[in-house]
Amino acid sequence: MAAAKNKRLLLKMLSLFSVIRGYNILILILAQYLTSAFILAPALPLSDVIFDPNLFFLILSSATVIASGYIINNFYDSEKDLINRPKKTMLDRFVSQRTKLSVYFILNFAAIFFASYVSFRAVVFFSIYIFVIWFYSHRLKRILFVGNLVASILAIIPFFVVFIYYKNFETVIFIHATFLYLMIVMRELVKDLENLKGDLILNYKTIPVVYGEKWSKFFLSVLTVLSVIPILLLTTKFDTGMMDYYFYVSLVLLVFFVLFLYFSSAKWQYLLLHNILKFIIVAGVFSILLIDHAEVFTRVF
Repeated sequence: MAAAKNKRLLLKMLSLFSVIRGYNILILILAQYLTSAFILAPALPLSDVIFDPNLFFLILSSATVIASGYIINNFYDSEKDLINRPKKTMLDRFVSQRTKLSVYFILNFAAIFFASYVSFRAVVFFSIYIFVIWFYSHRLKRILFVGNLVASILAIIPFFVVFIYYKNFETVIFIHATFLYLMIVMRELVKDLENLKGDLILNYKTIPVVYGEKWSKFFLSVLTVLSVIPILLLTTKFDTGMMDYYFYVSLVLLVFFVLFLYFSSAKWQYLLLHNILKFIIVAGVFSILLIDHAEVFTRVF
């Protein structure tokens, strides 16, 4: 009896971790810290960045808001996810909708509480962020073009938070952000191709639903070409250290991406393309260390 209870509790914990996409949250936290330490505030000792209480609470607020955003998105997309991702949806359903909503409100209140440590402006910012995520999940994501653009903006806002905190307005920062934003926009469009079946059944107005796969592939090709521009600028006009190698690998992957894109029609093929973009984004987080690789350990104190 006790073993069965423990197993059910474990399944519920795994289910909640799946709903909030805990692995994405952990990557986000790491990405914000690495961006702060090696891109936005490279002159500061690492200890000043890592142990900065204001930065800690800003990142904690971002993480809890994003986690709550995944919950509310899961809540509104439960029918679509059952069609597109039945196995994951079955795991997610070990936690009731009522429990998910309770955790959603708890996380949002926690985010505002954490933000209040930093400033009243931070409270206002995160309150607006929470509202926009809810409005996106409830209504905006069904609107053609708007859904993709808003989703991409919401995904990059956690980096905007630390960018504003350090007030680093160098051109190289904007070019890094442009590359990241293009990768996220492309990933959102590939996800729409991947989830075409569910979107068609539930009448979501996505680009593949309205314009078809051919035009979606054309838009993705244009975005791929545009993403080459920040790669060329970062590798030729700015000193990004050994991170250049990351951009060279990304360029090769993007060439493969656009070639494979035109032969893709099955769900598993779009999933592969999605994972290529996800790899580029996640690898970019860890490759930040290569910008200042020679001083990673000497900057600790």
